[in-house]
Amino acid sequence: MASNGTDIRRLLDEAPLGRMQIAAIILCILLNALDGFDVLAISFASPGIAAEWGVDRAALGIVLSMELIGMAGGSVLLGNLADRIGRRPTILLCLIVMASGMLAATFSNSVVSLSAVRLVTGLGIGGMLACTNAMVAELANARTRSLAVALMAAGYPIGAILGGSIASMLLVAGGWRDVFLFGAIVTGIFLPLAFFLLPESIGFLLQKRPQNVLAKVNALLVRMGHSAVDALSPPDAAAPKASFAALFSPGLLRITLLLTASYFAHIMTFYFILKWVPKIVVDMGFAPSAAGGVLVWANVGGLGGALLLSMLSWRIPVRVLVIAAMLISAVMVTLFGQGQSSLSGLALVAAAAGFFTNAAVVGLYAIIAQSFPTSVRGGGTGVVIGIGRGGAALGPIIAGLLFSLNFGLPLVALVMGCGSLFAAAALLLLRPAAAAK
Repeated sequence: MASNGTDIRRLLDEAPLGRMQIAAIILCILLNALDGFDVLAISFASPGIAAEWGVDRAALGIVLSMELIGMAGGSVLLGNLADRIGRRPTILLCLIVMASGMLAATFSNSVVSLSAVRLVTGLGIGGMLACTNAMVAELANARTRSLAVALMAAGYPIGAILGGSIASMLLVAGGWRDVFLFGAIVTGIFLPLAFFLLPESIGFLLQKRPQNVLAKVNALLVRMGHSAVDALSPPDAAAPKASFAALFSPGLLRITLLLTASYFAHIMTFYFILKWVPKIVVDMGFAPSAAGGVLVWANVGGLGGALLLSMLSWRIPVRVLVIAAMLISAVMVTLFGQGQSSLSGLALVAAAAGFFTNAAVVGLYAIIAQSFPTSVRGGGTGVVIGIGRGGAALGPIIAGLLFSLNFGLPLVALVMGCGSLFAAAALLLLRPAAAAK
């Protein structure tokens, strides 16, 4: 039956998800899980790096933050690239960069060389997150969009849990370089999977109108179980152009600034926990493999928080859930800093902190995905995450500097927990109509 571009969007929003869409969303979840391991690989390896090269906490904090700085650049640049050339080719490019960077890390022999490698790896990781967030939002229908994006974000702790468990075993049997080698191999495996299974977003095609767009859209519609269309309606003339400037236009400026500020502040707290847990636990006298186990529990909690928020989002506005999670995050991170007498106690508090901090992160991704129109969704997501990643980079660095100034763990944790409080305040100023419901 003949149709047009507007009908196609309505059809995809109202129709049940087809097998291809479900498979592609699952693949995006797995790609985010890969991101979760790749980001935390340096955390699992950090005790071994510090021991082999004799670096202090301040220097280690810089190394821990390098891929986060790269992620900031990758999110902004590659997120905008995804709005220009497509989600699919940008995701494939990110996988190539990530696999190459993980492999190169195994040959590093100094803080400088490892920092450079992690910076480049971060470019791919940052771009991947921006692209998968946009891709999942455009693959899902209206009813499942918030849930699908939240589940995609939940892939991050899944990767950290599975990868961390394997990394702990690798650290017992081998050295820290084995962690990066494992990451390179797994990342390389995902490249052909994404090439054959990941489609381009129909929403992107309808907005961008590349050459032979009708044939491309029809091919995807048929694969999804729908009928081909005879023609496409003209693209939405009111939609903002794919550019950085559009994100700071009057219609989007408030959304961009508030989401960026909220993400920046909360992610600083989030990465303080993720980046410093192994080193803190080792300094308490436990083995590096045990420290990796505590970090795994932090991500087990993170996964639980992500799944619970996903389910609650069906009944409660995401914005309300995220603000509540941020407020409790500040409390739990401060509690973690009080120290525990046993490894099981550390793991329990780390899991609770991970539960609430990651629940808030997952909810933010759902809000971001629905706050920007299709034409600038990749770029908008990239700018918010990219600039916000400055908080991820600053978190470990600030904590390292505070430790080097002989501040105790309780005070450092209190300072770092305040990031979530500022994030909640910024999100309170976001108009509920602009946030995902």
